[in-house]
Amino acid sequence: MGAILDFFHGLSSYLPEIKAPTRVPSVKERFMWTGLALLLFFVMYNTTVLGVVHQAAGFDFLQMITASKMGSLLTTSIGPIVLASIFLQLFSGAGLIPLDPKNPEQRQKFQEVQKVLALIIALVEATIFVTNGSMRLVDTPLMDPSFMVVLVIIQIALGSAIVLYLDEIVTKYGIGSGISLFIAAGVSFSVVAGALTLLVGEGGVTSVVAGGGAEAIPNALLVLLPLIFTVIVFATVCYCEGVKVEIPLAYQQARGIAPKLPLNLFYLSNIPVIFASALLLNVQLFSAGLAGATLDIGGVNVVQYIAFVDSSGQLRDGLLYMFSPLYGGNTLAHISFLTTGVTPIFHIPEWVHAITYVLFLSLVSVLFGIFWAETSGMDTKGMTNQLMESGMQVPGFRRDPRILEKVLEKYIPPLIIMGSFLVGMVAGLADLTGALGTGTGILLAVGIFYRTYVQMKRQKLLDAVPFLGDLSG
Repeated sequence: MGAILDFFHGLSSYLPEIKAPTRVPSVKERFMWTGLALLLFFVMYNTTVLGVVHQAAGFDFLQMITASKMGSLLTTSIGPIVLASIFLQLFSGAGLIPLDPKNPEQRQKFQEVQKVLALIIALVEATIFVTNGSMRLVDTPLMDPSFMVVLVIIQIALGSAIVLYLDEIVTKYGIGSGISLFIAAGVSFSVVAGALTLLVGEGGVTSVVAGGGAEAIPNALLVLLPLIFTVIVFATVCYCEGVKVEIPLAYQQARGIAPKLPLNLFYLSNIPVIFASALLLNVQLFSAGLAGATLDIGGVNVVQYIAFVDSSGQLRDGLLYMFSPLYGGNTLAHISFLTTGVTPIFHIPEWVHAITYVLFLSLVSVLFGIFWAETSGMDTKGMTNQLMESGMQVPGFRRDPRILEKVLEKYIPPLIIMGSFLVGMVAGLADLTGALGTGTGILLAVGIFYRTYVQMKRQKLLDAVPFLGDLSG
């Protein structure tokens, strides 16, 4: 495994690199680079790959939370980047690769290997999407079909490569994280587009009210249910983001100053559910590759027990289906589907699927939360070291890292587990409402906006741009 790691690290030297800024970027520069990255992201998001004539259905939920769009240059988008990080974290946590992200030099190597692995995964995922029938290609006698397939694969892989470098640009020169920014942008775009459709689209509120009659207002409210649930989910997530516990501390060299360390309920923010959702994306992707496959054992095709994929490429039954996101769309149809629907082969009630999915998402979020806390220095030991380096101590006790670690041990491990479980639970339950942008998407967007606001406030950007302070209250 070490030889493979060294090989990937060697390949990274041939890749372009975004240099870190030699000085702190100004406010205008940060906004400029962030705006340019978003502009390029939306251009790619709405640009169909040359050679593709049909945007296939499917993967809607996971496209939402991975900022991707089937058939566009961002068909794979940030999925390979997140998956590469997941693989390396799992291998590092299991001791299979000699990388310690807490060491600055090894952290740099970790990031370089992750970049190479992300590009490889992008190429693999693009190949799967193109060859499994998810997209219909142009049928022209002027070009060999095999060459057309290769051309489309290269375009999709290059789309993810560009997103990878856009993420680096935003992280180093812009505001927040590029990946988080793209997720929030995709979710926001979906919510706004969905709301406009409900209000003025065909069958929307405008047409229902124009029809008149005594049932006009009740029918309009039914049409607006997805938007109403969106507001409810948004308010719930905002409340959870504000729940925190504060630990009193003291500065060693500034007596009389008693700052407090705020630890949010969602201690690790939305990172655990992002990783869990990326894993679900690849479950869907792997399942689509099983379409039409057969493996007879004793006269029984066991593939359908693993994953049954219908003619449209959608995962509809089998073991892997129980861990897949749920059907979205119109809220009433969504609720009816959950309460009365069954799977086509084994006739498993969809409410069982819903419970299994929510629990799976929550438990996997806990797993990734633990790994992320350890690799990012947000576990008890990491936070102790950071606070000690900042000159802080527990009031009434001598300045000893063992004392501070003992105090933090009461809060941080429970928050890692409980916060990761709850963030997965809230995301899963919110998905059941049929809210616009999906419940998980709203959770991610709110968390991203909140963390970005905190970062901007910390950098005193709001003071330099007063209108942002008015907008955020």
